[in-house]
Amino acid sequence: MTRLDPKALRQAFSVFPTGVTIVTARTADGTPVGFTANSFTSVSLDPPLLLVCPGRYLSSFAVFESCERFAINVLAEGQEALSDRFARFGGDRFAQIRWWGEAGMPPVLDGVAAHFLCATHRVIPAGDHIVLMGAVEAFERSGRRGLGFAEQTYFSLGAAERARHYG
Repeated sequence: MTRLDPKALRQAFSVFPTGVTIVTARTADGTPVGFTANSFTSVSLDPPLLLVCPGRYLSSFAVFESCERFAINVLAEGQEALSDRFARFGGDRFAQIRWWGEAGMPPVLDGVAAHFLCATHRVIPAGDHIVLMGAVEAFERSGRRGLGFAEQTYFSLGAAERARHYG
């Protein structure tokens, strides 16, 4: 069997436009952790399930592999810097940003388009990732438009609509 070129495969996957999320949880001692992900999707409305796919390369991978709860923060237009911050390795990603969350609950970031608080439903090994499936326990939609990403570029439907409308 011929091995696929991982770089070419990643570039091919990148043409599919996705939303941008930050997935958050807490370590056993309560320290918040999070990472930027676009491998997120709804699974079911009844029961309400969603999934995200953390990579084994994440410094916080063990936390997400074993967490009881996690949150999906769907980023809003204008939150590109927040996405970049959580995509980088190292440092306290939560320093100097606004977020909230009761002790023992995953952090929710301020200003997001929507957030979903989840109990871990199932963890499925999947190559160099896991499929982290969550049962949605609570959610909120802010009314802001979501941030998009494709081919290593952020985009927003609002900007596209304004350009078309005023263009």
